[in-house]
Amino acid sequence: MEGAIDDVTTRDGARATRWLFVAAILAGSFLLFLVQPMVARMALPQLGGAPAVWNSAMLVYQALLLGGYAYAHWLGRVPPRMQATIHLAVLVIAALWLPIGVIAMELPGSAEPALWVPWLLVASIGPLFFAISAQAPLLQRWYSIASHGRDPYALYAASNIGSFGGLIAYPLLVEPNLALKGQSWLWTAGYALVLLLVAGCASRLPPRAEDEPHVAHHTPAPPRRRVLHWIVLALVPSGLMLATTTFLTTDIVAVPMLWVLPLGLYLLSFSVAFRDNAVLPGILTKFAPVIILMFGATLIAGHQQLAYVNAIIGLLLLFTVSVTLHARMYALRPAPDRLTGFYLAMSVGGVLGGVFAGLIAPILFDWTYEYPLLVLAAGALCPQIFLIPAIGDFWRHGTRGKTILIVALVVLLVWMGIANPGKLLGEMHEQVAFVLVAAIGLVAIGRRPAYLVALAGGLILFGGYRSIQLSLTDARTRSYFGVYTVTDYRNERQLAHGTTLHGIQLKGLRSTQPTTYYVPGSGVGQAMQALPDLYGPAARVGVVGLGTGTLACYARPGQSWRFFEIDPAIVHLARDSGKFTFLSQCAPQVRISLGDARVRLTESQTAGFDLLALDAFSSDTVPMHLLTREAFATYSRVLAPNGLLLVHISNRFMALAPVVSAAARDGGWKAVRLSYEPEPHFVATPRLGGGTKVDQVEPEAESASEWIALSHDPKVLERLVARGGGWRQLGSWPAFQPWTDDYASVVPVLRVLHPELAGD
Repeated sequence: MEGAIDDVTTRDGARATRWLFVAAILAGSFLLFLVQPMVARMALPQLGGAPAVWNSAMLVYQALLLGGYAYAHWLGRVPPRMQATIHLAVLVIAALWLPIGVIAMELPGSAEPALWVPWLLVASIGPLFFAISAQAPLLQRWYSIASHGRDPYALYAASNIGSFGGLIAYPLLVEPNLALKGQSWLWTAGYALVLLLVAGCASRLPPRAEDEPHVAHHTPAPPRRRVLHWIVLALVPSGLMLATTTFLTTDIVAVPMLWVLPLGLYLLSFSVAFRDNAVLPGILTKFAPVIILMFGATLIAGHQQLAYVNAIIGLLLLFTVSVTLHARMYALRPAPDRLTGFYLAMSVGGVLGGVFAGLIAPILFDWTYEYPLLVLAAGALCPQIFLIPAIGDFWRHGTRGKTILIVALVVLLVWMGIANPGKLLGEMHEQVAFVLVAAIGLVAIGRRPAYLVALAGGLILFGGYRSIQLSLTDARTRSYFGVYTVTDYRNERQLAHGTTLHGIQLKGLRSTQPTTYYVPGSGVGQAMQALPDLYGPAARVGVVGLGTGTLACYARPGQSWRFFEIDPAIVHLARDSGKFTFLSQCAPQVRISLGDARVRLTESQTAGFDLLALDAFSSDTVPMHLLTREAFATYSRVLAPNGLLLVHISNRFMALAPVVSAAARDGGWKAVRLSYEPEPHFVATPRLGGGTKVDQVEPEAESASEWIALSHDPKVLERLVARGGGWRQLGSWPAFQPWTDDYASVVPVLRVLHPELAGD
């Protein structure tokens, strides 16, 4: 009876130990990935909201994670109880950085964001992130000791469930309900809980382990080739996660917070792959080559008519690749006594993938070429399994000859799909050729060289060769803030940032005519034309966001103009490249202040502008920190008492009118709004046999736009409205609170979540 009671007690103790370690690992990982979007949000006023900022932050997190894993691996040199003492001391020392926040630094105008952003983040949260990041491998190693050799790898699934939960909880629960100060104290409380849980885990380490000089290795060290394999298997999903973020937000659809989803699925893939139940990983592994072949090329084509579908496809592709390669890594894992080295190699691969996609690619490439390259690498690494036995029978004999035949067929089809000699493949020649190449690729699955040729052929056919053509013609420019494409047509030249049109210049005699969102009938066009009437011939104008420089063609002699632009690449395109001539033709002496507009405006003199136009966009997203209470206070300071503020709120995904309305109510502004829709006109031409033919002609180079005009002086708005043009009172949303640097959330203004705002 006593023996049975002892067995029950032992089982209960083992269960309690397991759940204690699970709770500690899950809580630590939850905090680790809750802090990522939290600190990015805290840094928004200093850094802006470009996807590249998020990629830089991710690179910092991966580097700190590598440091944490290296530290956990190093701790294996000392006895377990000493490990616990050292780690608890590290956690206590890191607590000196609590409560979390971004250190007070301003980005110098001449600073390189790719270097300055990581430095700011490391200085702000580096020690805390480092201390927490070591926990997953360290506590797994402790669990193996405390449970007398039980397999600890399953606990890594708990780690990544916690990471996924922290990442998703931030935009859905934390940000909408807590100001930044409250978020900081919430994270501080969580850190205290983790410290207690780690102390509890340390207490479960057996005292006898103190006699060991170090953690002994009972299995041989893995060969270098195996370690390199681990690194490469970790590199590709990590790089693909960042490349997917960049690709989706610049070439598919610039939805706010979209960059959270790739990281979330990347983390979730570990939980699926690092488990003994291999049903789902097995299914995804078998069909991964099919998904990579079919979906990789589809995304490269970047068809905007199916933007949301393409976004879903991109996320599915990332998840499939991540699960497949992480499951392969799990299958090649070492014994538990080599666990920390395994995670260290995995972290090295993660950092290398981040360095490639986040640092090297933006410098090396003028487009998101890292995406197809990583898709190709995923095809090279994923296991190759014959889809059906008949394909295996086909490859049983004459492998070399059949491989050569497939390569020749793919090359021929790619050439025919591009050149379409004699229009043999019809109007949809690219699509027809791709279907044929994909069919060959399906037969080639199971024979890696032949499959890779088919995959490369599909990537080239569906958009790859067009991207190469654009790169060869110097039509594209890439900077830290995005990919810009200049496209020439017969009568006009366009500038696009990803998928968002940022400007059009007509050719010939109409080259100084304002176009797109800035036509004379738009809100900003009407305000610019009213300048002499409102402020006399010496009006002082500031514009946040340069674009192609279109607004400069409203400048008149005697006026003083100043543009604020964060991206040097845009300044080069608009002023120095010769591709757009609005500035050189209309206002060659205009001043351009380089750097974040809020920082530069803070440095500007009080009441230095009569009119300030806010036209800053990152692809299709207005940077959040330019719409907060503090930002509007800055605009109020730099504007004359009767000054006019124009805010451009055109947006496919966010209804920004409630944000501006709340800021106006909070700051004592009066506001009116103008929604401009281009109207077709009718042209009458005489018929040969008599009579007249009337044709409807769409307006050229005009875009729908939404502008809000604000002023502290009601008379200024009355005079603007009296000129006609369709101005109306800005609506009121009493329940909507103004955004602040401490509290703002895009969730309440996302059109997809709030259809009632569709018309606003």
